[in-house]
Amino acid sequence: MVSIIMGSKSDLETVKKSVDILKYFGVKYEVKILSAHRTPEQTKEYVKGAEKRGTKIFIGAAGKAAHLAGVIASYTTMPVIGIPIKTSDLGGMDSLLSMVQMPSGIPVATVAINGSENAGILAVQMLSINDENLSKKLLEHREKQVQKILSDDEELQKNI
Repeated sequence: MVSIIMGSKSDLETVKKSVDILKYFGVKYEVKILSAHRTPEQTKEYVKGAEKRGTKIFIGAAGKAAHLAGVIASYTTMPVIGIPIKTSDLGGMDSLLSMVQMPSGIPVATVAINGSENAGILAVQMLSINDENLSKKLLEHREKQVQKILSDDEELQKNI
């Protein structure tokens, strides 16, 4: 199972892409709104409880002083993937830098700003290490991507 935690409701539009990927691959997931700064006790409780319910990977999505993924990582030894959310003030660079500046010993894998789809795929890749069916689905997904690009190129060549 993958637990996705976003810092506020405004992150949902971005986080939805991770949810869609997990649904596509048939991976169980939970989604919560919790804040590293406004609900630190509830965040800790949720992370500890999610582990007990079988969560193997956490995804933390936050903007601005994006400490959520790091806070999640401080409460678990399970992998944490951070999604830096684009912000109106600094375009998400603030979020990105908050996530990639984790201290030694508490890693957070971080995807691109608003890279929610890749966060979902990375979670699936991690889970596929011990799941042959999931691994096959990933290979099929990659092949669909190849075919889409080749098809798009073929169409371009006909119409250019």
